[in-house]
Amino acid sequence: MADVLLAGKGKPEEPVHTGSPILECREVSAGYGSVKVVRDVSFSLHAGNVLAILGPNGAGKSTLMNTLAGLLPRKGGDVVVEGKQLRSGRPAEANRHGLVLVPDDRALFTSLTVRENLTIAKRSGGLDVDAAMEMFPALAKRIKVNAGALSGGEQQMLAVARALTQNPRALLIDEMSMGLAPVIVEELLPIVRRIADETKAVVVLVEQHVQLALEVADEALVLVHGGVRLRGPADDLAKDPALLEQAYLGEAV
Repeated sequence: MADVLLAGKGKPEEPVHTGSPILECREVSAGYGSVKVVRDVSFSLHAGNVLAILGPNGAGKSTLMNTLAGLLPRKGGDVVVEGKQLRSGRPAEANRHGLVLVPDDRALFTSLTVRENLTIAKRSGGLDVDAAMEMFPALAKRIKVNAGALSGGEQQMLAVARALTQNPRALLIDEMSMGLAPVIVEELLPIVRRIADETKAVVVLVEQHVQLALEVADEALVLVHGGVRLRGPADDLAKDPALLEQAYLGEAV
């Protein structure tokens, strides 16, 4: 398949971009204690790019996201945001330089209203409450409701809206579909594409709904046992589900 990297079988041509990358992940390794869970992962994203990170459970996807966000110290490699090399294990520094994580547990203030959650998170340059609600009109109707009383889909909308108020340059979304019905996921994932197109931030999306993720992404990579097994343009990968299945199973591709 053209422009697809099969681990150990050559390198695809890089797409043509103008300007410098927004986010660079350079041979990043990560893990817990003495255990290395993620090994030598690299990618480079320019303004408006969406990268889908796919893979079976236990592949290291969330570990990679937490490491990029500074919540876990790196065991090797570099993370660079708009030319600034971030220090390892410094979440406040990562956030200050525009790297914003939407964790899989959403981490909302459940006793505060939707508006209060957004107001507390707001940073200079980020979307204000009204602009954030334009992205999520269904949530705007619930703006005075406590976050703990929202449905799962509404909570996920709030988690992403809150991230947008922090002026992200690189938005990391870990398992947007966690615990949600497929019909809700179908409504939420296209918003990822809109965010990238309208804000020019880059988005890294960890997602189990493979085909839906590939519909909104520019590029995708498959992690298996902490290493990149398969990488390529999302459109190409979407057209070859058998290849994706082989990668997930760790078979030769």
